[in-house]
Amino acid sequence: QVQLVESGGGLVQAGGSLRLSCAASGRTFINYNMAWFRQAPGKERDFVAVVSWSSSITYYADSVKGRFTISRDNAKNTVNLQMNSLKPEDTAVYYCAAGPFRSDSYYVTRDRAYEYWGQGTQVTVSS
Repeated sequence: QVQLVESGGGLVQAGGSLRLSCAASGRTFINYNMAWFRQAPGKERDFVAVVSWSSSITYYADSVKGRFTISRDNAKNTVNLQMNSLKPEDTAVYYCAAGPFRSDSYYVTRDRAYEYWGQGTQVTVSS
């Protein structure tokens, strides 16, 4: 049974940092992209960042470029999201996702590109 389990969410003041982690289990994720999406209250789920199996390809949403960094450790089957300079508008439930490798940015920034999803972790940024 494939499982993606997020951790590291919480409450932080604006300007602060959080590090989210996602632990994957139940299958090998060779040649899988790993991504983070987020969903704010009353809004659709949005792409945040994606990293390829080899970590040679990363894409970020414009809203987080320069502030967030995605990374993965294939030996541990984990993917992380380092979030710095957090803003109140970053408040959302953050989801980890895994899907077969594709390199085109249009496709991998859409949630239909991903087969597996975690349950989410809440991030709240206070002003």
